[in-house]
Amino acid sequence: MTKPLRRPACPNFSSGPCAKRPGYTLEALKNATFGRSHRSKLGRARLKDVVDRSRNLLGMPKDYRLGIMPASDTGAVEMVMWSMLGARGVDVLSWESFGEGWVTDIQNQLKIKDLRVMRAPYGQIPDLSQVDTDRDVVFPWNGTTSGARIPNGDWIKSDRKGLTICDATSGVFAMDLPWDKLDVVTWSWQKVLGGEAAHGMLALSPRAIERLESYTPPWPLPKIFRLTAKGKFSEGIFKEETINTPSMLAVEDALDSLKWAEGVGGLPALKARSLGNLAAIAAWVEKTPWVDFLVGDPKVRSSTSVCLKIAAEGFDKLPVDQQWAAVKKIESLLDDEGVAYDIAGHRDAVPGLRIWCGSTIETSDVEALLPWLDWAFAEASKASIA
Repeated sequence: MTKPLRRPACPNFSSGPCAKRPGYTLEALKNATFGRSHRSKLGRARLKDVVDRSRNLLGMPKDYRLGIMPASDTGAVEMVMWSMLGARGVDVLSWESFGEGWVTDIQNQLKIKDLRVMRAPYGQIPDLSQVDTDRDVVFPWNGTTSGARIPNGDWIKSDRKGLTICDATSGVFAMDLPWDKLDVVTWSWQKVLGGEAAHGMLALSPRAIERLESYTPPWPLPKIFRLTAKGKFSEGIFKEETINTPSMLAVEDALDSLKWAEGVGGLPALKARSLGNLAAIAAWVEKTPWVDFLVGDPKVRSSTSVCLKIAAEGFDKLPVDQQWAAVKKIESLLDDEGVAYDIAGHRDAVPGLRIWCGSTIETSDVEALLPWLDWAFAEASKASIA
């Protein structure tokens, strides 16, 4: 097979940090508040702008609080788990590496006794009908490392007694979130809108705030995890203040991505862009015998972190290390050509490819990539690796 002639204009298909918005240049950072305190009038205004634009884009309920957190999405999730869990039993859902990370922390660090872990293999999600939302529930909305997502919030009771704690980092801004069913939602800047890393966002419902004020966990809380002071909710953290000093450079970058999202048509347009990218891959998979989706059920298939498995005859019979060698060869060939970067699946996942198709990716770039995948697979096969 000869090399394709057309190349993606942007070869960045990494699942995190993700591609910047189309047309991005460092000129977008020219108004960054370098050398100014984040507590200055100007700094606070920038932080408020990030929060307000995020709220408006997502259609978040007015009585939800939204704040900027340290340590990315991971920091936001950990903060919530350490501050809120333990008041009642916990159901935690795991079908890929990030959900399994929350299992580890709840089980081994917080040592919650009344814990039910609901697992599913890569490519599937747990049986949501078995989840009891009168207990606290911790779950990802989108499994970044498996490509499987929660399809809707129908399984969550409106009159639930527990809190629903949703890690939405690779789903928010690309998928519909049922805000009335979610008490805690976390995400980071470096995923769907392609912002810079290090900071996360935390949205809390009134029910979550009530938990913070009515429950004190039995373990000590480091300063970076504290959302209350003297038993009262720390409103300041959700009003242009932050627990620690944020990067004003990253803040400016986040503002650029939010303004771009508004300019292309807001959340409906962002969803449509991601779904268009998934559709392009689906059309290619349908006619390509050597590849298939890792997620068989289209209803739970992610439109952002699209995970593919190699379906060539006999490939699944190879030792896992040989399967990964094939994947890495394909990735290396594409990297050397400057066509696609960082598209091997996550190290904890099933050997395969992972192509980020979030809202900052152009469908034309996805379409240009696909013939290169065929070429790279053919080259790897000739080398007797695949």
